[in-house]
Amino acid sequence: MERELGWWRKYVFSTDHKVIGIQYAISGFVFLFFGFCLMMMMRWQLAYPGKPLPIIGKMFGSSMPGGVMTPDFYNSLGAMHGTIMVFLGIIPIAFAGFGNYIVPLQIGAPDMAFPKVNMFSYWAFVLGAVTLLASFFLPMGAAASGWSSYTPLADIEQLGHGHSILTGQSFWLIGMIFLATSSVLGSINFITTIVQVRARGMTWMRLPFFVWTQFVAAFLLLLAFPPMEAGTIMQLLDRVAGTSFYLPSGLVINGQKMVVAGGGSPLLWQHLFWFLIHPEVYVLVLPAMGIVAEIVANNTRKPLWSYRGMVFSVFGIGFLSFIVWAHHMYLTGMGSAVSSFFQTTTILISIPSVIILSSLLLSLRRGSIRFPVPMLFATAFMPMFGIGGLTGIPLALAPADLYLHDTYYLIAHFHYLVAPGTIFALFAATYYWFPKATGRMMNEFWGKVHFWPTLILMNVIFLPMFLQGMLGMHRRWYDGGQGWSLAGEKVWGVSGFGWNVPISTAAWLMGLAQIPFIINFFWSIKHGRKVTSDNPWQATTLEWATPTPPPHGNFAQPITVYRGPYDYSVRGAKQDFCPQTEVVVVPA
Repeated sequence: MERELGWWRKYVFSTDHKVIGIQYAISGFVFLFFGFCLMMMMRWQLAYPGKPLPIIGKMFGSSMPGGVMTPDFYNSLGAMHGTIMVFLGIIPIAFAGFGNYIVPLQIGAPDMAFPKVNMFSYWAFVLGAVTLLASFFLPMGAAASGWSSYTPLADIEQLGHGHSILTGQSFWLIGMIFLATSSVLGSINFITTIVQVRARGMTWMRLPFFVWTQFVAAFLLLLAFPPMEAGTIMQLLDRVAGTSFYLPSGLVINGQKMVVAGGGSPLLWQHLFWFLIHPEVYVLVLPAMGIVAEIVANNTRKPLWSYRGMVFSVFGIGFLSFIVWAHHMYLTGMGSAVSSFFQTTTILISIPSVIILSSLLLSLRRGSIRFPVPMLFATAFMPMFGIGGLTGIPLALAPADLYLHDTYYLIAHFHYLVAPGTIFALFAATYYWFPKATGRMMNEFWGKVHFWPTLILMNVIFLPMFLQGMLGMHRRWYDGGQGWSLAGEKVWGVSGFGWNVPISTAAWLMGLAQIPFIINFFWSIKHGRKVTSDNPWQATTLEWATPTPPPHGNFAQPITVYRGPYDYSVRGAKQDFCPQTEVVVVPA
């Protein structure tokens, strides 16, 4: 007789993929909100530079004397905002959270291939998160060299004030090593599980599109993170062991020549960092596309348009994402031949992205569309992602990028991909799979109260940033550009600097707009309307064939797959959906 697991083994140090998925998702949403709070503090400084931050400003001591934000503290907030939102927020939710919970269910597996490795992956993530957040309490504060940690600044930042390890910049590097280890272990687990543990009859072209996106995203992490992890260790050694992997000879600091062996290359770090981060962008985006595809197919009651084309496009994105990284480095003075190569590949990667987005839009055509809250977020993802993609084309071209690089145009472009883009998909997934995880529905009314202000305010925040960027406002100016030569230029009747106030106001309002979601989420766990079926959305994929919530081992009995993932509105069927476990009847 199997011994009942204790509370710690069942809910904390669990090897059940569903518990681990929930741990990742809850942790990610907490960090996402924390990173958003850092941004709201930055927006006060941009809107009202030099003025004390009300209520909480004086709580930060020397970082905000008299409640006024210092330039160093603003830089720390910027570095940690970017790091937390990407590495502690979106990736843990999109790839590890929903991936862990949903992928084994969708392929008919009882668990991940390596359950203990899965648990270790989560706790390596926790160690990385704790290390990063602990840096706020160090004497010199958190990392202050930007979320990209560019050398040689990052090699020497905060040194000379106590032990080099006990600095925010060093803690940033140690935290990233833990996070990289977590991602590599997780990606190996996903690849092995999808290849080896599929249910009988689950052929490759019967995989749900969400599984395909997770599969390719896992390969991106597996191939891109190790070089950056090695580079991170090298940067840490530069700081604490006197090496000079990134420190050139003859470096002058504060008017004095730095005593260092030299011979290092600052650009080496940029290559290693961006070789990770551009595939990492698609680790954010691909699971979001997979989520949206699941919800669109379910709520249009018809198969995805060009499912195979979408699958091949995901592989195209995966391949091309490894040969576009240097479009972040046009300002380093690369030759025209190298620049032309990266311009070409960057334009090419837009093609498979457009194919997937077009397929999602065409899937809406002639569909019997219903609009529950998950579908609202899924359909909003499409134009938001489209804006993010289209505005990236000028950044792919070196002549335009030389002007727009590191301006608020870049901020707007990237955030349209990951804020109203990917995060909308994460909200959609939460509302969609919540009943499977809890047996209860989230409230539809409060879901719409969450959706509409969030959609409107997202655009009020980021759309004006394109205009600020085209006027030349730099992304790292801590005073919001008040001394900027084009600050008086007016667009839509508002000066470039003047846009900071409405943008910041919209950001604070959007923080309030998340309160209905938070209350709805936790209230619905205990008090939401109970589902009357294991398949409340009348979906076709395998996660809806399990009991609700799924028990240990997931399925009550071994299952066999007979169909593709999206057999909706099949001619001659008794209902408008045919689950993958339903036998295909061939007409006599």
